[in-house]
Amino acid sequence: MEQRVHPVSKALKYALIAVLAAIFLLPVLFIAFTALKSSSDLLTRPFYMFPEKLQWHNFVQAWEQGRMSMYMKNTAFIALIKVPLGILIEALAAFALTRLAFKGSEWLFALFLIGMMVPMQATLVPLNMILNKLGLVDTYPGIILIYLGFGIPFGILILRGFFRTIPKEIDEAALIDGCGVMGKFFKIIIPLSMPAIATLFIFDFMATWNEFLLAQIFITKDSMRTITTGLLAFRGQYSANYPLMNAGVLISVVPVLIVYVAFQKYFVSGLAGSVKG
Repeated sequence: MEQRVHPVSKALKYALIAVLAAIFLLPVLFIAFTALKSSSDLLTRPFYMFPEKLQWHNFVQAWEQGRMSMYMKNTAFIALIKVPLGILIEALAAFALTRLAFKGSEWLFALFLIGMMVPMQATLVPLNMILNKLGLVDTYPGIILIYLGFGIPFGILILRGFFRTIPKEIDEAALIDGCGVMGKFFKIIIPLSMPAIATLFIFDFMATWNEFLLAQIFITKDSMRTITTGLLAFRGQYSANYPLMNAGVLISVVPVLIVYVAFQKYFVSGLAGSVKG
């Protein structure tokens, strides 16, 4: 018999969701208000007040003066190489851990998870020494390799959990049909795992696009900077142009929103399957 939800509890649940949504949206609203203000308006009126006069040209100035097109191209180039390559490596590792029976697979998985426990700040000095010796400082291959190293453990965790929810009987049916190991991976496991892959793509793209610390340290040439470090161009030695900086921030989140909208229909099912596994 289906249990009916009390109207009061249902109303409280929606009220709580509305409050949480407002808490998360308020910072975005304040950023939008700042982006649409003039410098004088920002200094003379509280930051949370609606702009006295909307300054839509701030977005044009931020795009042109901040050279955002160059920075966004650099970031897109890094993300569109790192994210698919990382997902491929993570999927192959998760496939081996869940589908290929070998001794020590659980210990190997635990070793991968240790990578999530290492603080990024603790690796900066050794990474700098290694990249300098290899001549990879101020290069895209260098920063992509670093991003791959930090992203692989989380990707394996997500995909391994989802792969474990796929019945092993499918493997036996594929074997009977003459499907080899790699055929099973590309023709069966990957298509069935698209929700998890799409979820991981969203997380990974967002993390790569918004990463600041590593890009700031290992990319020093202005022509190669990413969007997060490029936004620092709006800061001077003694002051910062906050309206233009906030306009640049809003422009920079557009690609992330596009990726989320494109893959959001897979997001919930992919994350649920990964956690369940």
